[in-house]
Amino acid sequence: MAEISQEAIDQLEALMAEVDILLKRTFQNVHQGYPHEAFARFLKAREGNVPKAHKMLVDSLEWRVQNDIDNMLAKPIVPMELYRGIRDSQLIGLSGYSNEGLPVIAVGVGLSTFDKASVHYYVQSHIQMNEYRDRVVLPGATKKYGKHISKCIKILDMTGLKLSALNQIKLLTIISSIDDLNYPEKTQTYYIVNAPYVFSACWKVVKPLLQERTRKKIDVLSGCGQDDLLKIMDYSSLPHFCRKRSSSSTNLESSSENCYSLDHPFHQQLYNYIKQQALVCKPTEPLKQGSVHVTLPEDADEEVIAETLESELKKFKDLNVTEGP
Repeated sequence: MAEISQEAIDQLEALMAEVDILLKRTFQNVHQGYPHEAFARFLKAREGNVPKAHKMLVDSLEWRVQNDIDNMLAKPIVPMELYRGIRDSQLIGLSGYSNEGLPVIAVGVGLSTFDKASVHYYVQSHIQMNEYRDRVVLPGATKKYGKHISKCIKILDMTGLKLSALNQIKLLTIISSIDDLNYPEKTQTYYIVNAPYVFSACWKVVKPLLQERTRKKIDVLSGCGQDDLLKIMDYSSLPHFCRKRSSSSTNLESSSENCYSLDHPFHQQLYNYIKQQALVCKPTEPLKQGSVHVTLPEDADEEVIAETLESELKKFKDLNVTEGP
C-alpha cells in the first residue's frame, strides 16, 4: 500500500474543518491527540482517495454520535453473571506487548461460542474492547515506550475450531464491518496459530468477507507459533495458547496465565474502569427491557393520553439503546 502524502492529509484536514461541532468533539476521542495519524488511517482505508476517506470518516463520526460511542465505556454490562458469560464465550484478552511496544491482543476464534447473550451484547462488548484499546491501552503504551503507538498485534487462536463456527458468520460479519468502517488500520498483523485441518474450509468462507487490506496482514504460523512470535516479543507476553508444553509441564489455566479469563488482570482493570466511568455519569432509573409502563387516570381524555404517551416515548427514545436489547 502506498504511503499517504502530507498533501492528502492536509486536504482531508481542511474538509474536516467544515464539519459540525458534535462530529469534531467525537473525533477527539478517535484521534487521542494525533489527528494527522487518524487522517492517514482513513486515507489508507480508501487507497489515498481524499473524498472517499472524508466520507468514510464523516460516516464513522456520525455512527459514533448516533450510537453514543463516546460514552460506551460508561455502560457496564449487567448483571455480573451476564458479563461473565460473555467473557467465557467471547474469548479475547491482552497478553502483553511486543518488543516495539504494540499491545498483543489474543482472540480465541476456535473456542468462542457466542451463546450466552444476544448479538447486541456481544457487539457492545466488542466496541468496548475497541474503545478501551484506543483510549486507554494505546495511550498508556505511548507513554510507557516514549513513542506514539497507534496499532496492536492480534493473535487468533484456532484451537477447537469446528465447521459449526460458521453458524456465527452473521455476528462475525457485523463485528468485522464495525472494525473496517470505524476502526481502520488499528492492527499491524494478524497471526493465526493452532490451525486445525478444518481451518482451510472455514477460511474459504470467511476470506471473501474481509477487506483486501485486512487479508494482506494475515500470517498463518506453524503450530502454536511460539518460535515465530518470540522474534517479536518476550515469552512473558505470549498468550497462554502459544506456549509449548512438555509432558511434565503444568496446566497453565490460572487467572494470571489465561488472558481470556475475567479474572485476568487485564479484564479486571477493564471492568473496574467501566464501573468507575459509570459512576461519573448521571445515574438513571433502569427500565424493564423492552417495555414502557405508563400510568394514566381512568377519566383521562384523548388529548391527555396523547400528550402523556408522547412524553413517555420521548424519554424512552432518549435512553441509549446500547444499554440492552
